[in-house]
Amino acid sequence: MAEAAQTIREAVLQVQRLRAQQAASPGHGQCVLSVKQFQSCRFAGTYADFLRPGPTQDAARFFMEELYGARDFSARDQQFGRIAGALERVFPQTVVQTAVKLAALHALSERLDDAMAHAWALQSEQQSIAGRYLQCWQTCVPRADRERQVKEVLELGHDLVRLTRITGLRTLLRMMRGPAQAAGLSDLQGFLETGFDRFSALSKNPGGAEHFMRAIETREAALIDRLYDGDPVASEAELHRLTGGER
Repeated sequence: MAEAAQTIREAVLQVQRLRAQQAASPGHGQCVLSVKQFQSCRFAGTYADFLRPGPTQDAARFFMEELYGARDFSARDQQFGRIAGALERVFPQTVVQTAVKLAALHALSERLDDAMAHAWALQSEQQSIAGRYLQCWQTCVPRADRERQVKEVLELGHDLVRLTRITGLRTLLRMMRGPAQAAGLSDLQGFLETGFDRFSALSKNPGGAEHFMRAIETREAALIDRLYDGDPVASEAELHRLTGGER
């Protein structure tokens, strides 16, 4: 448990350092936001079929908002920073492991977005947004880091699926609302409950959760191949298509 708390502390510190640097340079902070907004549009395009009304919509939206979203996660980050003392006391071990993976993924994603933003500022404003994004992707983020990011996203998703299959865990999560709020962990509690409910609904459809996770694995791997190894013109055109032709 001490190791879990330390992993979370280190991840939170990394994110806080990046946020402090971004706050000190408003122009850089705006570039970070631009990168995040484009990525959110890209996710919506890649998974448009899953985001339509149906059994996969809520789970896909959870991924888009909680893992690829451009919204401010400062409150949840601060709660992660305070989680060490309350970790064992408030949450069961299976949930703790998921929280650790979320913190590590969040730190990695923030680092990659920050690196992209530094390169974003150097691109010509005359270039299309998709073209700027492609240049940043290819020049400042190693392929191994992107593959690691996808791997961690998949691990977190599979964890959420497993949590939905633990008998009585939903009742336990509901009972934890009071202690979590008292410990200042309401945002983390909300993430866990929302993730549980959305993946639980997905899992009720036979094979639904597995199909969704396989789609993420396949489509993200294909995107990595295309953006690193594909023809630049075709890759930029694909990004335009996925984001609705935004320029």
